[in-house]
Amino acid sequence: MGINNSKNEPLHSGEVFHLWSYLYSTKGTLVTLQVLINHTGDHDLKVYLEDLLESNFTQEEQQVENLLKESGIRLPPAPPDKPNVEVQDIPAGARFNDPEIATLVQKELMTGRILCNYITGIAIREDLRTMFSEFSSQREEYEIKLQQVSKEKGWIVPPPINTK
Repeated sequence: MGINNSKNEPLHSGEVFHLWSYLYSTKGTLVTLQVLINHTGDHDLKVYLEDLLESNFTQEEQQVENLLKESGIRLPPAPPDKPNVEVQDIPAGARFNDPEIATLVQKELMTGRILCNYITGIAIREDLRTMFSEFSSQREEYEIKLQQVSKEKGWIVPPPINTK
Protein backbone atom coordinates (compact mmCIF):
# COMPACT_ATOMS: atom_id res chain seq x y z
CA MET A 1 0.00 0.00 0.00
CA GLY A 2 1.87 3.04 -1.24
CA ILE A 3 1.07 6.73 -1.33
CA ASN A 4 0.24 7.95 -4.82
CA ASN A 5 -0.48 11.63 -4.03
CA SER A 6 -3.62 11.66 -6.16
CA LYS A 7 -6.78 13.61 -5.45
CA ASN A 8 -8.57 10.28 -5.16
CA GLU A 9 -6.48 9.30 -2.16
CA PRO A 10 -8.52 9.50 1.07
CA LEU A 11 -7.76 12.23 3.57
CA HIS A 12 -6.06 11.09 6.77
CA SER A 13 -7.55 12.11 10.12
CA GLY A 14 -5.11 14.99 10.63
CA GLU A 15 -5.93 16.42 7.22
CA VAL A 16 -9.68 16.15 7.90
CA PHE A 17 -9.36 17.81 11.30
CA HIS A 18 -7.24 20.70 10.03
CA LEU A 19 -9.30 21.25 6.88
CA TRP A 20 -12.51 21.33 8.90
CA SER A 21 -10.98 23.62 11.55
CA TYR A 22 -9.48 25.88 8.91
CA LEU A 23 -12.83 26.23 7.16
CA TYR A 24 -14.60 26.95 10.45
CA SER A 25 -12.08 29.65 11.28
CA THR A 26 -12.22 31.14 7.77
CA LYS A 27 -16.02 31.41 7.94
CA GLY A 28 -15.65 33.35 11.20
CA THR A 29 -12.98 35.58 9.69
CA LEU A 30 -15.26 36.44 6.76
CA VAL A 31 -17.89 37.77 9.17
CA THR A 32 -15.24 39.60 11.20
CA LEU A 33 -13.99 41.29 8.03
CA GLN A 34 -17.55 42.40 7.25
CA VAL A 35 -17.69 44.09 10.67
CA LEU A 36 -14.26 45.67 10.23
CA ILE A 37 -15.23 47.01 6.80
CA ASN A 38 -18.25 48.67 8.43
CA HIS A 39 -15.95 50.31 10.99
CA THR A 40 -13.34 51.52 8.50
CA GLY A 41 -13.27 55.22 7.79
CA ASP A 42 -10.17 55.27 5.58
CA HIS A 43 -10.93 54.72 1.89
CA ASP A 44 -7.65 52.91 1.09
CA LEU A 45 -8.05 50.52 4.02
CA LYS A 46 -11.68 49.84 3.08
CA VAL A 47 -10.69 48.99 -0.52
CA TYR A 48 -7.92 46.74 0.80
CA LEU A 49 -10.28 44.92 3.21
CA GLU A 50 -12.95 44.41 0.54
CA ASP A 51 -10.31 42.96 -1.81
CA LEU A 52 -8.94 40.74 0.97
CA LEU A 53 -12.45 39.47 1.73
CA GLU A 54 -13.34 38.68 -1.88
CA SER A 55 -10.01 37.71 -3.41
CA ASN A 56 -8.50 35.81 -0.51
CA PHE A 57 -10.77 34.59 2.26
CA THR A 58 -13.85 33.88 0.12
CA GLN A 59 -11.78 31.92 -2.40
CA GLU A 60 -10.05 29.95 0.35
CA GLU A 61 -13.42 29.16 1.91
CA GLN A 62 -14.77 27.89 -1.42
CA GLN A 63 -11.71 25.74 -2.16
CA VAL A 64 -11.62 24.06 1.25
CA GLU A 65 -15.41 23.66 1.32
CA ASN A 66 -15.37 21.95 -2.09
CA LEU A 67 -12.59 19.63 -0.99
CA LEU A 68 -14.48 18.60 2.15
CA LYS A 69 -17.72 18.11 0.19
CA GLU A 70 -15.94 15.92 -2.37
CA SER A 71 -14.53 13.86 0.50
CA GLY A 72 -17.96 13.45 2.11
CA ILE A 73 -17.05 15.42 5.24
CA ARG A 74 -19.79 17.36 7.03
CA LEU A 75 -19.17 21.10 6.79
CA PRO A 76 -18.80 23.35 9.85
CA PRO A 77 -21.52 25.88 10.63
CA ALA A 78 -21.13 29.43 9.42
CA PRO A 79 -22.10 32.53 11.38
CA PRO A 80 -24.70 34.75 9.68
CA ASP A 81 -23.48 37.57 7.46
CA LYS A 82 -23.41 41.04 8.98
CA PRO A 83 -25.42 43.86 7.42
CA ASN A 84 -23.64 46.79 5.83
CA VAL A 85 -23.76 49.97 7.91
CA GLU A 86 -22.30 53.41 7.49
CA VAL A 87 -19.30 54.18 9.71
CA GLN A 88 -20.98 57.37 10.98
CA ASP A 89 -23.85 55.24 12.36
CA ILE A 90 -21.48 53.48 14.77
CA PRO A 91 -20.96 55.43 18.02
CA ALA A 92 -17.40 56.72 18.34
CA GLY A 93 -16.79 54.84 21.61
CA ALA A 94 -17.92 51.55 20.04
CA ARG A 95 -16.03 51.90 16.78
CA PHE A 96 -12.67 50.34 15.95
CA ASN A 97 -10.30 52.95 14.57
CA ASP A 98 -8.35 52.35 11.39
CA PRO A 99 -4.93 51.63 12.95
CA GLU A 100 -6.57 49.06 15.26
CA ILE A 101 -8.25 47.42 12.27
CA ALA A 102 -4.95 47.25 10.38
CA THR A 103 -3.26 45.62 13.39
CA LEU A 104 -6.07 43.07 13.84
CA VAL A 105 -6.00 42.12 10.17
CA GLN A 106 -2.20 41.88 10.14
CA LYS A 107 -2.36 39.53 13.12
CA GLU A 108 -5.01 37.38 11.40
CA LEU A 109 -2.92 37.17 8.22
CA MET A 110 0.22 36.25 10.16
CA THR A 111 -1.39 33.55 12.30
CA GLY A 112 -3.24 32.20 9.26
CA ARG A 113 0.02 31.95 7.35
CA ILE A 114 1.57 29.97 10.19
CA LEU A 115 -1.40 27.59 10.16
CA CYS A 116 -1.19 27.22 6.36
CA ASN A 117 2.47 26.26 6.68
CA TYR A 118 1.64 23.75 9.41
CA ILE A 119 -1.08 22.13 7.30
CA THR A 120 1.35 22.01 4.37
CA GLY A 121 3.77 20.16 6.62
CA ILE A 122 1.32 17.52 7.87
CA ALA A 123 -0.43 16.89 4.56
CA ILE A 124 0.37 13.74 2.65
CA ARG A 125 -1.74 14.56 -0.38
CA GLU A 126 0.16 16.71 -2.83
CA ASP A 127 -2.94 18.75 -3.78
CA LEU A 128 -3.36 19.83 -0.13
CA ARG A 129 0.30 20.76 0.16
CA THR A 130 0.04 22.86 -2.99
CA MET A 131 -3.25 24.51 -1.97
CA PHE A 132 -2.04 25.56 1.48
CA SER A 133 1.33 26.65 0.17
CA GLU A 134 -0.54 28.96 -2.22
CA PHE A 135 -2.76 30.20 0.63
CA SER A 136 0.36 31.06 2.63
CA SER A 137 1.91 32.93 -0.31
CA GLN A 138 -1.29 34.90 -0.92
CA ARG A 139 -1.50 35.88 2.73
CA GLU A 140 2.10 37.05 2.66
CA GLU A 141 1.29 39.24 -0.37
CA TYR A 142 -1.65 40.75 1.52
CA GLU A 143 0.54 41.31 4.60
CA ILE A 144 2.98 43.28 2.45
CA LYS A 145 0.14 45.36 0.94
CA LEU A 146 -1.24 46.08 4.41
CA GLN A 147 2.17 47.09 5.67
CA GLN A 148 2.50 49.53 2.76
CA VAL A 149 -0.90 51.07 3.54
CA SER A 150 -0.03 51.28 7.25
CA LYS A 151 3.29 52.98 6.51
CA GLU A 152 1.66 55.49 4.15
CA LYS A 153 -0.94 56.37 6.80
CA GLY A 154 1.57 56.56 9.65
CA TRP A 155 -0.11 53.75 11.59
CA ILE A 156 3.04 51.73 12.29
CA VAL A 157 4.51 52.56 15.68
CA PRO A 158 8.14 51.42 15.71
CA PRO A 159 9.72 50.25 18.95
CA PRO A 160 12.42 52.40 20.54
CA ILE A 161 15.75 52.35 18.75
CA ASN A 162 18.73 51.08 20.69
CA THR A 163 21.62 53.43 19.97
CA LYS A 164 24.15 51.81 22.27
